[in-house]
Amino acid sequence: MTLASAASLAGNGRTITFGLFVALVCVTLAITVWARTHTDGAVDFYAGGRRFSGPQNGLALAGGHMSAASFLGIAGIIALSGYDGFLYSVGFLVAWLPVLLLVELMRNTGRFTMADVLAQRVRRQSSVRIAAAASTVTVTVFSLIAQMVGAGALVALLLGVRPGASFLGMSAGTAEVVTIVVVGALMISYVTFGGMKGTTWVQIVKTALLMFGAALMTVLVLGRFGFDLGRLLGAAAGASGKGHAFLEPGLRYGRDVAGHSSRTLFNKLDLVSLALALVLGTAGLPQVVTRFYTVPDARAARTSVNWAIGLVGAFYLMTMALGFGATALVGRREILARDPSGNTAAPLLARELGRHVAGRIGGDVMPAFVAAVAFATILAVVAGLVMASATSLAHDYFGNVLMLGRPRERQEVAVARFAAVLVGAVAIVPAVFARHLNVAFLVALAFAMAASANLPAIVLSLFWRRFNAAGMVAGIYGGLAASIVLVVFSPVVSGKVDPVTGQSLSLFPKGTDFHWFPLDNPGLVSIPVGFLCAVAGTFLRRGESDPDRYTELSVRSLTGAGAH
Repeated sequence: MTLASAASLAGNGRTITFGLFVALVCVTLAITVWARTHTDGAVDFYAGGRRFSGPQNGLALAGGHMSAASFLGIAGIIALSGYDGFLYSVGFLVAWLPVLLLVELMRNTGRFTMADVLAQRVRRQSSVRIAAAASTVTVTVFSLIAQMVGAGALVALLLGVRPGASFLGMSAGTAEVVTIVVVGALMISYVTFGGMKGTTWVQIVKTALLMFGAALMTVLVLGRFGFDLGRLLGAAAGASGKGHAFLEPGLRYGRDVAGHSSRTLFNKLDLVSLALALVLGTAGLPQVVTRFYTVPDARAARTSVNWAIGLVGAFYLMTMALGFGATALVGRREILARDPSGNTAAPLLARELGRHVAGRIGGDVMPAFVAAVAFATILAVVAGLVMASATSLAHDYFGNVLMLGRPRERQEVAVARFAAVLVGAVAIVPAVFARHLNVAFLVALAFAMAASANLPAIVLSLFWRRFNAAGMVAGIYGGLAASIVLVVFSPVVSGKVDPVTGQSLSLFPKGTDFHWFPLDNPGLVSIPVGFLCAVAGTFLRRGESDPDRYTELSVRSLTGAGAH
């Protein structure tokens, strides 16, 4: 193939990809406009009128949870690290078990947010709602910044815009900035105009596209190996350059370091810490909690979680086929050459599968479709995050703190729309300036914060009679502070160097080292700290406990009596 024809093929692929991006944006904006005409009042804006069925909400739950990192990132990790990459898939799936245990209790006791559940236990609610709102905004903003930075880099990568190249007259850096701003503007539009209805339908459409794309690629991959998983794994191990070790644990996580027993121990503890954050954090993620209130009752909420578990489980099983298929059919060397992090493994696999099925046209269309699905994934995830923040700021802080629980509905919804613009702007600005930094750790930090701050408050509110407002506030702020401080002084921020290349693997460049906490993920320490702070705060102000309110909460959580 000549250089001219190769350039022509690349140009065709970029044109199709860009066209699919534009079509997708038009469809999602049309959904938002429709949702705007069917949104009237706080219940419609915050909870979609509670008219979504269990299966519909399950699709939206899965859509808000399966991010671009799940689709492209996990497939890439499996393609480069084999068995260890699959540990992420298992962690994200197992994380739904705590959600399944809590979903009906929270749906029966809350109205729109996590703070509604906590407030049932206390008479003076202001401090609790402020703490819950602060935690919600902190967790979602950290996640948003990571998603926005990833969006800029990912879209530039998928469109083939590299340093020195241009697209639509824009350099690679400009294209990343424009992408971040466009994604930010779209997520603000979805929430301010469509509310929860618009956000939910965007997530449902995204889930349908994602599952269809993953299933199609999985069938094509398995078909290349006669639907024999053993042949696929054998071919992947042979093409990985690692041999049988590619199918065994230890290439990426929990690695043994010869002559450094302490480093070996910390590597293994880091894996446990990451797993704890993933498994326990999901139940405390604000964007997951707000979804419990979009269905009519607790039974539908449980049905939606069951659907989400089924969809997420099927999807992560398919990522195994995609990751190992990319190694076997594309090759580890080519994946690393295109992107050292492995994010292009799925698009490269799509190109190979498309060419095998339909020649040149298939080689252009398949990766373009994968890129469009990845873009839809980003839009759906960030919209859910902004919706959670806007709901908490308007309902918890404005409606129940500033307006003493007696706001006008129109006022509260107007504040929610303004809050969506504010949160979006807060995420866009730092994302633009941080676009050259490695901020992937922010996603894991968000899970750790949710597990450290939100989960202790939720669990102890539902199951401990003596728990009180002081314990809630202490647990939320203590867990938040512990997770943030430990990450700031961890190797992900400073002091981590690649032993082979000598390059910095931290946020700060090589030569800057102020870390003293040895683990990349703080969950192993910050989650117990969150629970301890909650317990300590309760005992320090034990006179505030209200057993009667706990009894009322218990009856309501188990029976649904008085549920909204």
